[in-house]
Amino acid sequence: MKIVVASGKGGTGKTTIAVNMASLMAEGSDGVCYADCDVEEPNGHLFLNPTTDRQWPAVIPVPQVDEKLCDACGECKEICEFNAITVILDKVLVFPELCHGCGGCTLVCSPKAITEVPREIGLVMLGHNGNLRFVSGRLNVGEPMAVPLIREVKKALGKYRDVIIDAPPGTACPMVETTSDADYVLLVTEPTPFGLNDLELAVETVRKLNLPCSVVINRAGSGDEGVQEFCRRGNIPIIAEIPDDRRVAEVYSQGKIIYKVLPEFKPYLEDIINKVYELQKKDERITK
Repeated sequence: MKIVVASGKGGTGKTTIAVNMASLMAEGSDGVCYADCDVEEPNGHLFLNPTTDRQWPAVIPVPQVDEKLCDACGECKEICEFNAITVILDKVLVFPELCHGCGGCTLVCSPKAITEVPREIGLVMLGHNGNLRFVSGRLNVGEPMAVPLIREVKKALGKYRDVIIDAPPGTACPMVETTSDADYVLLVTEPTPFGLNDLELAVETVRKLNLPCSVVINRAGSGDEGVQEFCRRGNIPIIAEIPDDRRVAEVYSQGKIIYKVLPEFKPYLEDIINKVYELQKKDERITK
């Protein structure tokens, strides 16, 4: 089962939930993998302390123009939806940072003046900590597009029985790419007006992807009842309300796994894991 832990905004506790779930699940199984797809700001490794087994650069193909063959026809410019290639005064200009590596310009180039060359955009890392497998991506500083690297991280997941994916915050392309082929989406939010606003956006996104989801309210009791009311109206399961506790923030700031330092929080995580599996199986039965 591939479970994506996502949030409409940053700072809700998404990574805290994801790393603690993965760590707890790995205690009873050797088929669990944690994947950090928040490639712009990966931090799962700070809590799970994996030993690196292998790492390699992630690349995308970008066009390279042979001026001797190019006739400046402009077909490459016309097909590019991202303005990564253009023609000015009979000269073709390429903007590699805008290129999505689709290969369209190469296909339409009649004189075959365009070839593709690899451009490194980041790093993919494989590792482990005991039974828990670990996959992460780190986008190079200044790179504008996280999606191609997220795809590479997902390719590296292999065929693990259970995968916990830490998604980028928000509802933009990186979150959609991370979530698109999930079995289940766990949305982490906080009981504040900001948390509610961004949860609404996240729920709308997940529903457009036609994926089952439920909600975890973190720092429960520190805000209002808006999130609970929204979930009741939308028939969205709230599977846990984790109380606001300063000690959790202190343990988090030390880069430690919460339930190992504060055992009283372990039942919340066990309940989350069990309910996710129950709800996903129920959704499978309804779908079939």
